[in-house]
Amino acid sequence: MADIGPGTSEENWERKVIEKVALAAIQEQRRARQWGIFFKLLLFIYLFVLLIVGMGWIGKKDGSPGKHTALVEVRGVIAPDSAASADAVMSGLQEAFKDKRTQGVVLRINSPGGSPVQAGHINDEIRRLREKHPTIPVYAVVEDICASGGYYVAVAADKIYINQSSLVGSIGVRMDGFGFTGTMDKLGVERRLLSAGENKGFLDPFLPMQETQRQHAETMLNDIHQQFIKVVRQGRGKRLKETPDMFSGLLWVGAKNIEMGLADAIGGIDYVAREVIQAEEIVDFTPRENIAERVAKRFGAALAETFYQMGAGNGLTVR
Repeated sequence: MADIGPGTSEENWERKVIEKVALAAIQEQRRARQWGIFFKLLLFIYLFVLLIVGMGWIGKKDGSPGKHTALVEVRGVIAPDSAASADAVMSGLQEAFKDKRTQGVVLRINSPGGSPVQAGHINDEIRRLREKHPTIPVYAVVEDICASGGYYVAVAADKIYINQSSLVGSIGVRMDGFGFTGTMDKLGVERRLLSAGENKGFLDPFLPMQETQRQHAETMLNDIHQQFIKVVRQGRGKRLKETPDMFSGLLWVGAKNIEMGLADAIGGIDYVAREVIQAEEIVDFTPRENIAERVAKRFGAALAETFYQMGAGNGLTVR
């Protein structure tokens, strides 16, 4: 009988075990690599979909079915950098009127007011579009509140519809701030302001108010107030039943506004679309900020803050 040598069987057994372990390890690495590729692909698809949605390549209004009521929202404070800025609202209105299937436009307003300049731009644009497209009516539908600049916008519409609990009015103008002169005296703080021009420190909160500056501010506010009143009278016409306190800055609730001629009827957006415009399908033309714009804004704000911090120590500002 031949001698196979000591340990040969054990060596074969060990080799087979090592081969099996190595093969299992290779297979496990292969599976891990495949799962890694799979999850990376999923992440890529997810980011790609977000990019498409964010850039507005899908969900466009061009495919809106049939005749419809166009909706443009005026929500929040009316200011240059807000969702209710003149640029945003006017862009939505222009797109709404441009669509040949639009049977009527509804401005859904829920705003406490804001910049008279921004509100004025929107009012002017509504009147321009109404004149250009005389067959397309424009209605304002008020939700919780339509005050000050919000009402400045609303009066450009053909009719104003409200809820029984809607707050409407505040036809006035304000300029507010604080005065810290007494506090500074108590703390022993001295205000040092250097300026070229005797009124460059106009209404500085750290200096006593001068009577001439107060009078000038009140004159400016009164001029804007008179412009506001003119726009309301122009928009509401003979429907307006003026009272001594109508233009005092007060607000009224629900049906009282109809009684005073500040609004026309009770009704929400669905009612106006279905019963007044008679185009029940509602298509939203309100511009929405996409992902790319939000990222750009945040990046821009961060960059501006960085430059401000770099130059904040020199103590010189122009404003």
